[in-house]
Amino acid sequence: MQIVGAQLNIPVYANEQSKDVVLIARQSISEAMSKLNDVVILDTAGRLQIDEKLMQELKNIKSNVRPHEILLIVDSMTGQDAVNVAVAFNENIGIDGVILTKLDGDTRGGAALSVKKVTGRPIKYITTGEKLSDIEEFHPDRMASRILGMGDVLSIIEKAEENFDIEEAEKLQEQLKKKEFDLNDYLSQLRQVKKMGSFSSILKMLPGMGNIKDLKVDDKEFIKIEAMICSMSDEERRNPKILNGSRRVRIAKGSGTTVQDINKFMKTFEMTQKMMKKFKNPKGMKNIMKNLNPEDLKDLKNMKM
Repeated sequence: MQIVGAQLNIPVYANEQSKDVVLIARQSISEAMSKLNDVVILDTAGRLQIDEKLMQELKNIKSNVRPHEILLIVDSMTGQDAVNVAVAFNENIGIDGVILTKLDGDTRGGAALSVKKVTGRPIKYITTGEKLSDIEEFHPDRMASRILGMGDVLSIIEKAEENFDIEEAEKLQEQLKKKEFDLNDYLSQLRQVKKMGSFSSILKMLPGMGNIKDLKVDDKEFIKIEAMICSMSDEERRNPKILNGSRRVRIAKGSGTTVQDINKFMKTFEMTQKMMKKFKNPKGMKNIMKNLNPEDLKDLKNMKM
C-alpha cells in the first residue's frame, strides 16, 4: 500500500508496532486531520472466505470510526464465492457499494449482475487490469454494451479526454487537415495512448472488437516501436519513404531490434496513415470514433506488431 501511495503521491499511514486495528484507524484519521487531508481511506484486511474474527474487527472499526461510506472489494473471478462474500458482508457490516476487480473478461459481467441483485447495493467502480489507470467508474449500460459486442466508445472518449494533451491533439488535427501524418505524430500519439491503459483493453471497447477471441496485443511491443522511432533521424521520421535497407539495419542496431521488426512496424505505420487520412476535419476523439467504420476496424485488427 505504501508503494502504491508513493506512485500516486498520496500519504499512507502505517503503524507496524500495533495490531489493534481500531487504534490504527483512529491514529490514521488524526494524522490526516493534522495534515489537512480531505479524504481518508481505511484499507482493511482482505479475505476470500468469511471468518468471524474479521467480521468482528470490521464491526469494531465501524462503531468507533463511523466511516461515511463502506465499499466492499470483490474479485469477480471467484464467481459464486464473490456473491457469498458480498451477502455476508452486507448482512454483518452493511455496505454502501461494491468495487469489482478483474472485470476485463466479458463473461464475468454475470458477477456484476449477481452482486447487485443479492445486495441491492450499487457497483461503483471496476478494475480491468493491474495498472492504476485500469480503475474506472462502473456504468451498467456500458458493461451491457461490451458484453453484447457493441463496444464502449464513451469510456474510450473519457479516457482520451483525461489523458490526451490538448496542444498535441490540436497539432494532430492540423496535420490531418493537411493530410500529413509522420512518425513524429505516431510517436506522440503512441505515448498518449499508453497513458490510457493497455492497448488490448482499449481495442475491446471498440464496436465489433470485443467478441474477437484472438484479439491479443502485447504492450511490450510498443516499447520496441518507441525505441525504433527514437533511433531514427528527424529526416527519417518526417519522410519514412527514405528508409532503405542500410538505414533499417542502422535503426535495428540502435533500437535493439531486427530488420524484420522494422519491416513489420513500417507496414503497420502505412496502414495507420491510410486510416488517419479517412478522418476529415477531426475535432477531437469524439468525431474520430464516430468516423470509424467496419472497414477501419478490419484494418485495425490486421495491424500486426
